[in-house]
Amino acid sequence: MDIYGLEKMSLVDYCGYVSCVVFTRGCNFRCPFCHNSSLVNGVAPQKIQSEDFFAFLNKRRGLLDGVCITGGEPTLNPDLPDFIRKIKEMGLLVKLDTNGTNPKMLESLLSQNLVDYVAMDIKNGKSFYPKTTGVNLDFANIEESVALLKKGKVPFEFRTTLVAELHSEESIIEMGKLVENAPLLVLQKFTDNGNCLCGGLSAVPREVAEKWGEILQDYVKKVEYRYN
Repeated sequence: MDIYGLEKMSLVDYCGYVSCVVFTRGCNFRCPFCHNSSLVNGVAPQKIQSEDFFAFLNKRRGLLDGVCITGGEPTLNPDLPDFIRKIKEMGLLVKLDTNGTNPKMLESLLSQNLVDYVAMDIKNGKSFYPKTTGVNLDFANIEESVALLKKGKVPFEFRTTLVAELHSEESIIEMGKLVENAPLLVLQKFTDNGNCLCGGLSAVPREVAEKWGEILQDYVKKVEYRYN
């Protein structure tokens, strides 16, 4: 498993639980607003060995409720199921962050009961995906992952990081159609941490995000904001 980052304790990444956060290297997107550029472009710091990670988990028994696996794009790792299985054997919950481009892996994880919560990034409306992700992609994979999660096997959320240069009312309406009838869509504030793939991007003001949220309420059951 390609682990290239570890946040030892988090109270915000897995709502309601104390977790650690594992960062995997490599991604098939090149989102200009990505703030984990070192994980995407292959210049991440030294790899963390799996045995060292599990030794860490063993020391934190009783302190951690779960593990968040993020990236990069974790589902690109073929050994992800075995990695998660070892975590679950330690009695810990697993939250997976994914861009939804690998529905076969997602379906495998769901069918084996290996994940307890999934957060899938919805980058934009369908026709705006190439510009927002920086790549041309098979959008059918995104739609398949959305459909898989909507079956409700595990709790999940869709989430979108709003960027002024990439999102608009038109794209928001398209996005609403993509996730229609989902239980939760989270709108997140973009923050330039200095490590983004591209510079010159800006956040969508809170009042605009709330206006778009009102539009999205016609499509999803609940809209939340992560705008602190």
